[in-house]
Amino acid sequence: MHRRDILKTALTAPLIGGWWPALSAAAVGEVSAFGDDTVARLARDLASRAYVALDQSLPPVLAEADYDRYRDFRYRPDRALWRDAPGVGFQAQFFHRGFLFKPRIDIHVVERGRARSVPFSTALFDYSPHPTPALSETLGFAGLRLHAPLNRPDYFDELCVFLGASYFRAVARGLRYGLSARGLALGSGDPAPEEFPVFRAFWLHRPEPGSSEMTVDALLDSPSVAGAYRFRIRPGDDTVFEVDARLYPRVELANAGIAPLTSMYQFDAADRGGIDDYRPAVHDSDGLALLTGTGEQVWRPLHNPASIQHSGFQDRRPRGFGLMQRKRVFADFQDAEAGYEARPSAWVEPLDDWGAGEVHLVEIPTADEYHDNIVAFWRPATPLAAAAESRWRYRLHWTATHSWKAGLALVQSTRIGAKPGGDRSTRLVVVDFDGATGPAPRIEVSATTGRVGNPIVHARPGGGWRAGFEFVPDGTATSEWRMRLTRDDAPVSETWIYRWSA
Repeated sequence: MHRRDILKTALTAPLIGGWWPALSAAAVGEVSAFGDDTVARLARDLASRAYVALDQSLPPVLAEADYDRYRDFRYRPDRALWRDAPGVGFQAQFFHRGFLFKPRIDIHVVERGRARSVPFSTALFDYSPHPTPALSETLGFAGLRLHAPLNRPDYFDELCVFLGASYFRAVARGLRYGLSARGLALGSGDPAPEEFPVFRAFWLHRPEPGSSEMTVDALLDSPSVAGAYRFRIRPGDDTVFEVDARLYPRVELANAGIAPLTSMYQFDAADRGGIDDYRPAVHDSDGLALLTGTGEQVWRPLHNPASIQHSGFQDRRPRGFGLMQRKRVFADFQDAEAGYEARPSAWVEPLDDWGAGEVHLVEIPTADEYHDNIVAFWRPATPLAAAAESRWRYRLHWTATHSWKAGLALVQSTRIGAKPGGDRSTRLVVVDFDGATGPAPRIEVSATTGRVGNPIVHARPGGGWRAGFEFVPDGTATSEWRMRLTRDDAPVSETWIYRWSA
C-alpha cells in the first residue's frame, strides 16, 4: 500500500445507508438467486430512492488506527478465497476497514446462479504485533484484490485492486502498479467540489476450472447516480478488463466522465523549470494518446502546469484514448525504488458507438510525486438524462505497449528550451520519433499564436527522426502547437500536439 492510495481514499464520498435489499450482508452468509441483470435491477431501484449517507462509525480500535497501525491489519494469504479450489486460476483477498477506509463494502461470491455474502472474521487477518481485536462478523470489508499466476505458473501475483471510492487498478505481466481507473468521474477539476461515486458492493463469480477469465460485478452509488458494472478480467501481457457500465442518474449529468483514468505527472525533459531533483523524469504516465473517429493517431505530452488546466479533444465515435507510459528503461528515471519504467499504460477501447463528445484532460499542479494530478475521460456531448439508463461498454487494456496504426513513427520525447546564442524568448522545440524508416520525411508544423520558423527533420543517431522548429511568442499567454511527419502527403508519424504557456 502506497501513501498515495491513502490520500485518494480520504476523498471518498459516504455510502448510502438505511436501505439494502436481500443480497446484502445484513444477513451474514445468506444465499440468494443471482442472474445477469441482478445488479442492474439493484442499481435502478437504488436510483429511484433518495440518497442517504451511510453511518461510517467504527469500533475505537479501528477508528483510532493511524497509517502505520492500519498497515498491520494484514490479510492472511492462506485464507485467500479459492486458494484450495482445484484448477481455479484466481484467488481473492480482502482489505480491512479502518483509518481512512471507513465505509463498509459488501462482498459476495456467486456460484451456480446463487450469491452468498462473505462474512468478516478476524481469523482472516494477522494483527501482529498487536493483539487480535474483538470485532463482529457484520463489520464487512473495505475492498478487495485479485491474484492470478501472471508472471509464472506456480505463483499467484497480485493482479488488481478495488479500493477507495470507485478506484481500481491492475498490472500486466512484468509490470507494477501505477495509474488508476475509476468507475465514473463527476466534476473532475471543476471549481465546485468533485463528487466521488463509490463501489458499495461486489459480486465475485467463481471461475470455472481452467478458465483464464474472471467476472466481477459492482454496484456504484453517489448522490447523483447509481450504476451496475460488470468487469470481465483477463490477465496476460495485456491485462484486459472488458467493462459493461449501466448508469441510472438521479439527476441530469452534464459533467459525467466515462471510463476515467487517473495518473501522476511531475516532470520530464520538457518542463524541468524549478525542479531540483537528481532524476531525469518522475511520472506514472507521460502522454495522452488518442485514436480519433477519423483514424488520426495523436500524442499529447502531459504537463505539470502552474495552474489547473483543462483540454478538450472533440471527436465523434472515438476509437480509443489512454494515459500512456512510453519510457521503459531504468535510465529514463534513475529511480531504483519507484521503478517508474515498469508502470502500466491504460488504453480505453470503446465497444459501441459513443457518439459525439470529447476526450477531456485535466492537469493539476503538483509539487511532489505522491498526488495523482492527471485525469482523462470521455465526456459525452449530450448530458445523461435523469431516470434513464445510459450504457457504456469498453475494453480497458493495462499494458506496457499498445499498437494502434502499425508503421507510424511514435513520439518518444519532447524537449523545449531557449535558442542557443539567440533571443532568450525564442523557444527551440525538439521532438524525437522512433520507428520511422525510408527517405527523410517532411515536417508539417503550426501554432495558433506566435510564429513558427526554421522547421527541420533529420535522421537521429541510433534510428528514428528528430524534428525541430523555433517558436517566437507574440505576447499571447498560450499557444497550441501541432506537428506531424509526412511523405507524399501521407502521414508517416502520429500527430504531436502541445499546449505551450508563457
